[in-house]
Amino acid sequence: MIPDTLAARIKKSGIVAVLVIDREEDGVPLARALLAGGADVMELTLRTPAALGALRRIKAEVPEMLAGAGTVLAPAQIVEVKDAGADFAVSPGINPRVVEEAAQAGVPFAPGVVTPSDIERALEAGCKMLKFFPAEPSGGLPYLKAIAAPYQHLGVSFLPLGGLNAKNMTAYLSDPLVASIGGSWLAPREAVSAGRWDEITALASAATSAIQAARAK
Repeated sequence: MIPDTLAARIKKSGIVAVLVIDREEDGVPLARALLAGGADVMELTLRTPAALGALRRIKAEVPEMLAGAGTVLAPAQIVEVKDAGADFAVSPGINPRVVEEAAQAGVPFAPGVVTPSDIERALEAGCKMLKFFPAEPSGGLPYLKAIAAPYQHLGVSFLPLGGLNAKNMTAYLSDPLVASIGGSWLAPREAVSAGRWDEITALASAATSAIQAARAK
């Protein structure tokens, strides 16, 4: 469900900025602030009415940003994010109807998993890049390694999100199971609302520098 070229782009970035946005007009300066810090993949969560409009603006004005949609919970939302130009879509869990709609619509999709049964349902649907959520509350990297072990030979990879931060991110990125991590701390909701773009650039820059250092080891 995630084409190889797209998977490679996400893996190269190392971090997906996971965002909640309250005003449509904040999307473009937010995307530019992240890019200035070296973060070129973002996920706009469909938790506010502004998300789809912001996504449309980003795709029109900041085409170098790989911009996806998160919190996709219903089949109808697949059509909405496709129309908005989303490069990919992500969900917190695995809903077979949503996965099927994404496949039919040609929307690259990564469902959320947290158990071996979830992983098997995802693999059955043709998904190999999976969101591991909520990562830290579920047991973190040791738990992920345990549940993924029986499937590792099938080429599965994970996007952990939930409880990750600047202190624990490098541990995740050092494991070959992890393609990239979800970084909700890169653009705190209050910083976006206040237009503190320099702060967001600094957070993105610190994260990308840490990723480069971790991968150089």
